[in-house]
Amino acid sequence: MVASKRLLHTMIRVGNLDRSLDFYVGKLGMRELRRQNFPEGRFSLSFIGYGDEADSAVIELTDNWDENEYTHGSGFGHLAIAVGDVEQVCAQLEQQGVIVLRSPGPMLHAPDEGIRDVIAFVEDPDGYRIELIETP
Repeated sequence: MVASKRLLHTMIRVGNLDRSLDFYVGKLGMRELRRQNFPEGRFSLSFIGYGDEADSAVIELTDNWDENEYTHGSGFGHLAIAVGDVEQVCAQLEQQGVIVLRSPGPMLHAPDEGIRDVIAFVEDPDGYRIELIETP
């Protein structure tokens, strides 16, 4: 058994790194923590997140230079981000041209005395779904 465990990152493949950075950094407020280019392998990696890699899980954006489009398959669901006010964040994102797939509201099919999260879903430039969860 590993003595110390921590989720490091989740990797997603993107069709255009600049377009993805505009979404995640420019619109969702993450920071680009580091970028590595691998000319011989024809790909770039950009690590983004809200906190430093030393103590926070981050997203690795992989840009394969010769690929512009990917299929997501049926197994991947979404990434989730905590926000203070889902309605306000969705309104700002819509003004910036982000597609809101599901408007803010309570989680559907939740029991009356259980989960009462206010959520919404938006879409990144490559069609990945991002769940926004209101966390006061």
